[in-house]
Amino acid sequence: MAKKATGKGSGAKSKSEGKGTAKSQAVVRRQSSGGGKPGPDAGEMFIKLLQSPLVAELVAVAATAALAALAEHGFTTGGSGTRGKRAGKAVKEAGKAAAAAVGRRLGNEIDEIKKASTASKGGAKA
Repeated sequence: MAKKATGKGSGAKSKSEGKGTAKSQAVVRRQSSGGGKPGPDAGEMFIKLLQSPLVAELVAVAATAALAALAEHGFTTGGSGTRGKRAGKAVKEAGKAAAAAVGRRLGNEIDEIKKASTASKGGAKA
C-alpha cells in the first residue's frame, strides 16, 4: 500500500534517506472511468462471478471428474515405499481429468453461445 505523504517539506530527509537508501513516497489516486458514477468494484464483480451458475457447474464437473479419476486409479494397501508415489500420480491424474472436463464444458458453452449469436443475427436480418 502507498503511504500517505507527511507534513515534512520536500527538503527534509528521513534517517533512511541520509544513509544512502532513497525511498520515494508516491500517493496514487484512482479515478473511475465511468464519468464519476459509482459502480461495482473488481471485488464485487469477482464475487458475482463466483456466484454465477456457470462457475458452480464448472466446479461440480471438475469435482466429479477428479473423483472418477481417483476411483479409477484405486488405492490398495501394499508396500509402504511406493504408496506416496501412487497417491501423487493419482492426484496428478485427477487434476488432469478435472481440467479436461472443465475445458470440454467451457467449449460446449462457447459453441452454444456462438450458435445463439448466429441464430439471432439471422433472425434480425429477416
